[in-house]
Amino acid sequence: MSSSNFDVTARDAAAPGEASATANSGQTGEAQRGGNADVPASQPSSTNHHRGRRFAVIAAAVAAALAAGIVPRLSAHAALKKQTATLEVPAVQVTKPTVAPADQPLLLPADIEANQQTPIFARTNGYLKAWYADIGAHVKAGQLLAVIDAPEVDAALRAARADEQQALANDQLAQVTASRWQQLVDTHAVSQQETDIKVSDAQAKHAALLAAQSNVARLAQMQSYEKVYAPFDGVVTARNVDVGALIDAGSTGGPAREMFDLAQTHTLRVYADVPQNDAQAVSDGTPACLVLTQQPGECHAGTVVRNSGAINPSTRTLRVEVDVPNDDGAVLPGSYGQLRLTLHSAQPGLSVPVNALLYRPQGVQLATVDARHRVVLKTITPGRDFGTRIEVAAGVGANDQVILNPSDSITGGEPVRVVQAGGAQS
Repeated sequence: MSSSNFDVTARDAAAPGEASATANSGQTGEAQRGGNADVPASQPSSTNHHRGRRFAVIAAAVAAALAAGIVPRLSAHAALKKQTATLEVPAVQVTKPTVAPADQPLLLPADIEANQQTPIFARTNGYLKAWYADIGAHVKAGQLLAVIDAPEVDAALRAARADEQQALANDQLAQVTASRWQQLVDTHAVSQQETDIKVSDAQAKHAALLAAQSNVARLAQMQSYEKVYAPFDGVVTARNVDVGALIDAGSTGGPAREMFDLAQTHTLRVYADVPQNDAQAVSDGTPACLVLTQQPGECHAGTVVRNSGAINPSTRTLRVEVDVPNDDGAVLPGSYGQLRLTLHSAQPGLSVPVNALLYRPQGVQLATVDARHRVVLKTITPGRDFGTRIEVAAGVGANDQVILNPSDSITGGEPVRVVQAGGAQS
């Protein structure tokens, strides 16, 4: 069979099927048209209904989108506006003044000195023969410390005593002669002129005797200086000579050399300089306490016994002296310590923290908050300084709300918000 015949046969075989499909489709269309012959009147209403539902769904979706995006933004904008308005008013913390303590401790650097301290020098020249007290020795008043060998002084004293004996003999002879001539002049055996000469000679001889006796006393005193004694009870803090050392009292023109240094330490003199502001509160009898860094926690009690009575123009301080008992020798003179004074105020005022102060051209001021939550600046008179707090002598009341850490730009009448330490507003 040829290919052309095969194609014709295929087309012929397929034709009945196609015809049948066409017929069926035609019947179906007619059936559909026949079945819907009564429907055309309600077709537009159903379409509009479906369209309305579709628009409602779209409108709901748009409304949901608006509610999800715009409404929160509007709320956030309103909250931001409210917060901005709130932050425009500065927030401050306040405190109320408290009564200042009646007693105020005052700690001052102090110089510790012995009750008496003196260097001991030689009064005569010579060589050191012996010493009897070394450094650290406790001695009594009048105790022998050293002996100086001064042969020149000894020889001069012997010569002076010989001159004294000669002057004494001459004086006695002159006195007898003058007495006899006075008796003879009464009998006119001698002239008055010769008698006056004898009387004057007796007076001169007596004066020479007195001079010789004075010279002997001087040299005897110089000889007594060969023995060096302690002038008071104390401790030897220095010994600068040894046996055989040349002792120069300075009479030869050379520098005098200190032999010993003696200090009386059973009572100490403690000196401190009180600032001018506190000088009026310190008087004789004020209790004091000496504190040493090497003895932490220990207080050596004392009492103010005297003061200089005048302010030092260079330091603007008052020099005070405190006597501290030291019978046990626990405190060494020359040490550095601190003196703690207790200053008492009969009428203490109010005190505020130092971080509330404002230093303005008008003076020291405090920023307070009134009932309308507005700033009121008050100029105060400062009193005693307690370190972290300061006493206010005048210018503030006990019920005032004082602003802590006020800004330098704060002004009177400015509105503020009062907050607590935890951040809560009041």
